[in-house]
Amino acid sequence: MSIYNPEIHKRRSIRLKDYDYSQAGAYFITICIKDRECLFGNIVDREMRINSAGEMVLKAWNDLPAKYSNVRIDEFIVMPNHVHGIIILYVGAGPCACPVYKYDGNLLNAEGYGRPSSEKRQSQIKGQPQGVAPTISLSDIVHRFKSFTTSQYRINVLHNNWPPFPGKLWQRNYYEHIIRNETELNKIREYIINNPLNWESDENYR
Repeated sequence: MSIYNPEIHKRRSIRLKDYDYSQAGAYFITICIKDRECLFGNIVDREMRINSAGEMVLKAWNDLPAKYSNVRIDEFIVMPNHVHGIIILYVGAGPCACPVYKYDGNLLNAEGYGRPSSEKRQSQIKGQPQGVAPTISLSDIVHRFKSFTTSQYRINVLHNNWPPFPGKLWQRNYYEHIIRNETELNKIREYIINNPLNWESDENYR
């Protein structure tokens, strides 16, 4: 069994050769702003205080299940210059299905698993909206998330005086880890929640 180690897994991609990233499963992802610029807010008294740009990114994440039929979201945080989140890809849910997830080996099924981090999170992962897009892979989801938030940020640079960014908003790649069991899932949830507490020792600290 793979044990999650934030000192290793947040530093490099651990994509598996020939692994199908469109199949059902849970994935821990990290996406960093290019050059580690702090554009989404600040850590104050060991808590993350997001600004308007951070709120935009948070909303884009929360909207993922409404845009993609096979996506559910779990724990997530916007940090000053990166985001951490858990994406659950679910295969086989039709419109208006209401799966609740649990682990079955290395995959997830819809027979009773699920411990959202809050009532708000629970409302986000329940249900399947009508008229959503077809299922897509993890890399496609991340690419579209990055493209959409970049576009929204550019609009606000022009109209709301957000700090400009040189070149691209996000780093070219992203980091991901396949979550293999519930114990690992809960450790990663805890790591995400506690990220602001450990900001000064984070490799992304500026």
